[in-house]
Amino acid sequence: QVQLVESGGGLVQPGGSLKLACAASGFTLDYYTIAWFRQTPGKEREGVSCIVSSDDSTYYADSVRGRFTISRDAAVTAVYLQMNNLKVEDTAIYYCYAQRLAYNTDYWGQGTQVTVSS
Repeated sequence: QVQLVESGGGLVQPGGSLKLACAASGFTLDYYTIAWFRQTPGKEREGVSCIVSSDDSTYYADSVRGRFTISRDAAVTAVYLQMNNLKVEDTAIYYCYAQRLAYNTDYWGQGTQVTVSS
């Protein structure tokens, strides 16, 4: 079965860290641009970070730049989002998204909850 599976969410205190993982099942992530989005109730899904397939260049939303780091593993089966110095406003469901433009193919993961609270 072809799918993306997120993991690593949880409850953390402000200032803490979490590392999210986005694992591919049934395919590998080479040639895919991977993005992390997040969503809170009543708000639209917003882009957090992405890593581009062609050259692994990375992009970050202003709200997370300097605190979050996106990376791929060498086997190209997973993408990670290291989140440091977490803030209450980072609380959301985080979703992984994989896109391969040349094949008009994309996948969404099911989401993982991140809660930042004291």
